[in-house]
Amino acid sequence: MDPRLEHDLTLSRRQFFGGSGLRLGALAMASLTGAAMRGARPAWGAANNQVVHPALPGLPHFAPQAKSVIYLHTNGGPSQIDTWDYKPGLEDQFDKDLPDSIRSGQRITTMTSGQSRLPIAPSKFKFSQHGQCGRWVSELLPHTAGCVDDIALIKSVHTNAINHDPACTFVMTGSEVPGKASLGSWLAYGLGSESNDLPAFVVLTPSWSAQAPAQALFTRMWSSGFLPTRFNGVALRSSGDPVLYLPNPPGITGADRREMLDSLARLNQHRLDQIGDPEIQTRIAQYEMAFRMQTSVPELTDWSGESEATLSMYGPEVHTPGTFAASALLARRLVERGVRVVQLLHRGWDQHGNIAGDLPKQCSDVDQPCAALLKDLKQRGLLDSTLVVWGGEFGRTVYCQGGLTRENYGRDHHPRCFPMWLAGGGIKPGVSVGETDDFSYNVIERPVHINDINATILRCLGVDHERFTFQFQGLDQRLTGVEPQAPVEEVLL
Repeated sequence: MDPRLEHDLTLSRRQFFGGSGLRLGALAMASLTGAAMRGARPAWGAANNQVVHPALPGLPHFAPQAKSVIYLHTNGGPSQIDTWDYKPGLEDQFDKDLPDSIRSGQRITTMTSGQSRLPIAPSKFKFSQHGQCGRWVSELLPHTAGCVDDIALIKSVHTNAINHDPACTFVMTGSEVPGKASLGSWLAYGLGSESNDLPAFVVLTPSWSAQAPAQALFTRMWSSGFLPTRFNGVALRSSGDPVLYLPNPPGITGADRREMLDSLARLNQHRLDQIGDPEIQTRIAQYEMAFRMQTSVPELTDWSGESEATLSMYGPEVHTPGTFAASALLARRLVERGVRVVQLLHRGWDQHGNIAGDLPKQCSDVDQPCAALLKDLKQRGLLDSTLVVWGGEFGRTVYCQGGLTRENYGRDHHPRCFPMWLAGGGIKPGVSVGETDDFSYNVIERPVHINDINATILRCLGVDHERFTFQFQGLDQRLTGVEPQAPVEEVLL
C-alpha cells in the first residue's frame, strides 16, 4: 500500500479537520512560531554533539545545592510508631480504646470503621538513641540509625489521601488526580540531565522480602502526565536484562543500526517540519537514547570495577539483581553518570496484620542499603550534590486492625502524620522537625504537607516551586499545586 494513502486512511476525524485549514488562527500562529519552537531542540543525529537533555532557559532559578535526587519510596506506608516516632507512654495504654478526643471524628478507612473498638497497640520493638543528635530509632533500623547525624527527620508530614493509589499519586505528582506530571518528570523537563547516554529520569522497582501481597505500582508515579512524553521515567527491569532488546539482532552491526537511525531521523524530522507535533520530537529523542543505551547500560550494570569493601557495605543481597541493595548501588552509579532523578519503589509495607513477621523483613531489605548509599555517596564526594529522600505515602494507626496481642498486631492507613527523612545536597544534617501527640495520631508541632516536601526538593535543586509552571488546560500547572505551600526552611542549609 502507498504509505501516503495509508496515512490518510488512519487519520482520525479531529486530525483530518485539524490539518484541513479549519483552524486558521492556530495555523497562522504555528507559521509564526513553529520554526523557532522546532529549532529549540533539533533532531539528534550521530554527528550532533549537543546536550541531549538541556535545562530550560532560565533554570535553575538560583544556585542549586543538589544536582540530582535519589527518592527511596517505601510503597504501602511504613508504621511510624514502629520505626521513627518513639512513643514510650503507649505501653501503659495497651489494649485501651483510642480516646474520642484524639480521633476527634476524623475519617478512618472501611477496613477498621466496622470494628467494635479501636484498641491501642504499642510498638513491640525497642528504641534507643543514636548519634550526637540523640535520635530515637527502632531496633529494626540499626544501620540507618548509624547515619542519623547526616539526615534531617521530619515527623509531621501529612497528606490528604487515605488509600494507597491516590496517596501514592499525591506523593509523586502533588495531586490525587491522575494525569499530572511526576516529580521526576518535572525535574527532567526543567533541569535536564548531565548524561547524554542515559535517561534523565530512571525508575527502579526492587523486590521485597515480606510475602504478603503488595499494592500495585501504577506508571502514573513516574509518568510525564501533561508534559511531553520524552520526560517519562524510564523503568529498568529488576530481573533479566535491565532493558529489553539491547543487543543488535544477528547480522546487524552498530554501524548498520546507526545508518538506519539516521535515515529514520531524517524522515521523522521531515514530518516534524510539516506538522510540528512534539510527539515526533519525542520519537526521535527516544530512538537516539535507545541507541546510546546499547553501550551505556551494559557498562552501568557491570560491577566488576566496584571494590569488595563497597559491595560488602551494601550487604550480601547486592549480588542479587533486582534486590533493594542492588538497586541502591545502581542508583549511586546512575547519579554518578549524570542522571538527574533516580526513583526506587520498594513494595510490601502495607501491614494491616502480622507486623511482627513482615515489618522486620521490609526493614531488613532497606536498612543496610540505605545506610550504605549515604556512606558511599559521602565518601565519593557525591552526597553534597545528591539529595536523598526516604518515605512512604502515609503512616499507620496507633490502634490495632484485627486481633491484638503483645507480640503481634496490624495497623490501618493513617494520613494525619508520618515521617520522612532527607539527606545530602542542601539539607541540614542531624535536625528533627515536627512532633506528634502521645498517640502518634495528630501533628501538634510544625505540620508539613506532602507538597511542602516537594517544594523543599525543588529548592535544593535551585528551583522556585511557585515559578516552575507548565500551562495545561488553561492553568499554570505546578508540582506543588495551587494552594499555598513552602519549603521546610528548618531542614535547609
